Amino acid sequence: MDAAKPERAAKPLRVAVVGVGAFGRNHLRVYRELEQAGAAVELAAVVDPNAAARSAAQTKYALPGFASIDECIAAVQLDAASLCVPTVHHAQCARPLLAAGVDLLIEKPLAASLAEADEIIRLAHELGRTVQVGHLERFNPAVRAVRGLLTRPMFFEVHRLSVFTPRSLDVDVVLDLMIHDLDIVLKLAGSPLRELRAVGLPVLSPRVDIANVRLEFENGCVANLTASRVSTERVRKMRLFQPHQYLSLDFARQDLLLIDVSAAAGLDPAQLAALATAAAASGQPAPGMSLRKVPVEPGEPLRLELASFLDAVRSWTGPVVSVEDGRAALALALQINAAIAAHARRTGL
Repeated sequence: MDAAKPERAAKPLRVAVVGVGAFGRNHLRVYRELEQAGAAVELAAVVDPNAAARSAAQTKYALPGFASIDECIAAVQLDAASLCVPTVHHAQCARPLLAAGVDLLIEKPLAASLAEADEIIRLAHELGRTVQVGHLERFNPAVRAVRGLLTRPMFFEVHRLSVFTPRSLDVDVVLDLMIHDLDIVLKLAGSPLRELRAVGLPVLSPRVDIANVRLEFENGCVANLTASRVSTERVRKMRLFQPHQYLSLDFARQDLLLIDVSAAAGLDPAQLAALATAAAASGQPAPGMSLRKVPVEPGEPLRLELASFLDAVRSWTGPVVSVEDGRAALALALQINAAIAAHARRTGL
């Protein structure tokens, strides 16, 4: 492997996309855009057992297509691949690719179970392969911007609401949508979990479609998270409170608003109430409070994610979202699902 490192750094990386559903088609598009923009990457193959989906991708991107991973590995020399198949197939698809020396970006969640996640981690370490987990929101420019403003986050309020679609109904709303926010909160809170409470309900599918979760961490930080895939609107927002500051993040708009009340921190409650009343009447921030929109450089999160993955593969460095990160988010999501099931049993739902 050591002898291959300089060669890999010097030549375009040959990548395949495995699974060309909604996620896979976007991976194909972005890899081709990166290739056309001059990045050191070559879109080399597509794999999907569905003949119609495979044929459409072959035609659109002028690629060889294969019905199975084994066929692809036998015919095409690959450096890396995006694994965009349903979650239940992640482990079985990762095995032959890792064994063939292919580095992987595995869409979230990492696996269908902790046992399968642990197997992927073991193989990645034993074979010396780079594996990145597709927690896309880590690459949202607003999330990147908020990391530089953290002092001591003590409270998160997170809402991720979506209209109903038949996509990803192989998993519940926690593994489908909320897991994005679980990954971010785990990273930003930076503390072990102390307590978890959760409730959820199936609405339009046999699995939980709406869930509310309260997490408390050992450092005292608390996070309230709501996820729904049966909403009448699309909302992807996070509010974060830390001493004397309030940060409001809109994932969809890639906006970040900072409200700082440091100058007003020494005032007594009556003074603060008077300032707040005056501010409400004038429509302006109260004296002692500053409100500013934090500069955020816009960008497509998927393009930033895939570019980061390719950099990690090329440089043999650890990915931004490691398999250990993916396992931690999965473990918390499964713990939440167990709490939801226990609540349902207690309440007779």
